[in-house]
Amino acid sequence: MENNPVNHNTDHIARLYTVPKNIQQELFQYGGLPRIFIKQVTTFQECAILIRQPAIEIMSYLSQTDHTRPVNKYVLYGKFGTGKSIILSHILHYAFMQNYLLVHVYWGAHWFKDMKEVATSVFSPGCMDLPINAGMWLRQFKTQNSKLLSQLDLKVTKDYVWNQRETTSQGTPILEIIDFGINRMKYACGVVDALIKEIKLASTAGKCKTMVMIDGFNAFTANHTRIFDDNKMMVLPKQVSLAIPFLNITKDDWCNGAIVLSVDEKANKERRDSYLPRYLLGKEGFEHLDPFVPIEVDDYNPAEFDSMIEYYKDRKWIRNITPSGQRELELVTNKNPLVLMDHCKFL
Repeated sequence: MENNPVNHNTDHIARLYTVPKNIQQELFQYGGLPRIFIKQVTTFQECAILIRQPAIEIMSYLSQTDHTRPVNKYVLYGKFGTGKSIILSHILHYAFMQNYLLVHVYWGAHWFKDMKEVATSVFSPGCMDLPINAGMWLRQFKTQNSKLLSQLDLKVTKDYVWNQRETTSQGTPILEIIDFGINRMKYACGVVDALIKEIKLASTAGKCKTMVMIDGFNAFTANHTRIFDDNKMMVLPKQVSLAIPFLNITKDDWCNGAIVLSVDEKANKERRDSYLPRYLLGKEGFEHLDPFVPIEVDDYNPAEFDSMIEYYKDRKWIRNITPSGQRELELVTNKNPLVLMDHCKFL
């Protein structure tokens, strides 16, 4: 089977491919694969991803993109558990192999729900900082792009003053500002903001091409977080300094890149009655992304379902299943990827 996603096309749909261990470590060391899927990866000692139509569709669009035009936006949507996160992982692997600089947020809602530490913003008045989360994201960015950053030789385009003694001068390598943010987490949110602005400038100048990927983007446009300011008032995502750069880079005021997002019912506590983008994003969020290409992710079709069952059989995970047993599994799970994985997980 072809393990390089650059070569994947419609002929490969409903077949599984394996992400090499070293690439899996670089891309998903800090997150990006659903928890239940990680358990399967650990059990089978390989990261096998099913090649599906939405991934092939987006990859074909990316291969035909005119990078001199403003960035195109692609939004995956669908019922919970249809496999949007795994499809994003497939596209992330494709972007990695195509030498895109990766700006990847593996689950947007984490920052607004499971934040590590909250502090009054150092650089953005009226906003709140998430210094530890920002430092962790910088570490993820550095790991995912380590090879590319050493080749591109990107430098900052202006001076950044962090305090009376610490500044980053114009012409400093991008890696140095990233390391500063990792080591001095108090300033990590400011570093993320500076880094995202520099990436937009570098992409537009043709120094690199950039892939922005955010799973559960509608968390950034929600009306609810678990973050409170000093007056015990709830803070909206647009008042969180770590979120602002990612709202900035999902605008279409730059070129030489692509934006691939997903919207999900679980990413926004307030909106769970529909999985459609207009509802999940809200009016403001929809207008922020518009225009974009919506791509629906559905449950498995019969060929995809059969491929997964054959994979489980091949791994001796399902044994001696009769055709009627397989049919029952199909009916019980309704061919939903998450429900199937849940029914076939270890006891």
